[in-house]
Amino acid sequence: MCSSALVVFVFGALTEWLHFYKGLYCSLWIVNGLLQSTGWPCVAAVMGNWFGKAGRGVVFGLWSACASVGNILGACLASSVLQYGYEYAFLVKAAVQFAGGIVIFFGLLVSSEEIGIPGIETEENLEDSHRPLINGAENEDEAEPNYSIQEGNTVTQVKAISFFQACCLPGVIAYSLAYACLKLVDYSFFFWLPFYLSNNFGWKEAEADQLSIWYDVGGIIGGTLQGFISDMLQRRAPVLALSLLLAIGSLVGYSRFFIGGPSNMISSAISADLGRQELIQGSSEALATITGIVDGTGSIGAAVGQYLVSLIQDNLGWMWVFYFFILMTSCTILFISPLIVRETCSYAKTTNSRIE
Repeated sequence: MCSSALVVFVFGALTEWLHFYKGLYCSLWIVNGLLQSTGWPCVAAVMGNWFGKAGRGVVFGLWSACASVGNILGACLASSVLQYGYEYAFLVKAAVQFAGGIVIFFGLLVSSEEIGIPGIETEENLEDSHRPLINGAENEDEAEPNYSIQEGNTVTQVKAISFFQACCLPGVIAYSLAYACLKLVDYSFFFWLPFYLSNNFGWKEAEADQLSIWYDVGGIIGGTLQGFISDMLQRRAPVLALSLLLAIGSLVGYSRFFIGGPSNMISSAISADLGRQELIQGSSEALATITGIVDGTGSIGAAVGQYLVSLIQDNLGWMWVFYFFILMTSCTILFISPLIVRETCSYAKTTNSRIE
């Protein structure tokens, strides 16, 4: 956070004061992306250390709204100082981010064990409640965990999970590809919505920015509500599928609720589920690796999307951009369709067993 803040300061403020831009913008933005990319996998792993599977959907759904809250606060901060020059918007944000990094460094507790509370892995093992929402190994005897629980509250690492092993875990590739398509749509709305409203409807930039804030508000509500429903059903994929189907219809009228909710769920609660599978016995290291794979794949989709949106808009117009969004949302459903079928059948079987 501190390093990223310095890069943002140099990018937006220092270059303007020194009137030196050539050759710096692209390289600075690449470095900024590299630094910021470490954030989400780490914080998702920390959250996974504190919260078990009970209520994970609603907890992570609400917590993942932090990105949307940050967008709203960032927009308000930027607009409050923009009258003095755009470089001051970068200066203020960089100062806030640097201060936040200092607070996190001295104040963040990585896990409950740091203050003497038993870890999530220990509690779930003792209660025999470690049953993942993402289907993994059906027979615990067949699983070869990379992590073992010893006496007391100590979690001992036997061997680290590799990048290839993480990719081979059930659901990781499917959700990563789905998130790439979904993040493409999500970030395209985030970056292009004010321009679309201003360019296509002649709105003033300030009014377009104010409306785009409600886009993030919808994501907060959607992520929390869908996480709560998925907790009640003990299934993630069917909830995602329903929301995405509704999103396809709502894209015509522009909506964040059905896009932001699934995006928040995949990047937080589902990534935590994937990182707590029986095959790896719930490791913060594995969770961070898996979250990094999911989020990184999503970022690739988002980056490609920004180029494609401008290309489609220039050559075919805005309506075809929305057709493109509908196609990408449909691809999201396609990639997780095997998981949807599996979890739906599992839920139906569980329901029938209870009735009998």
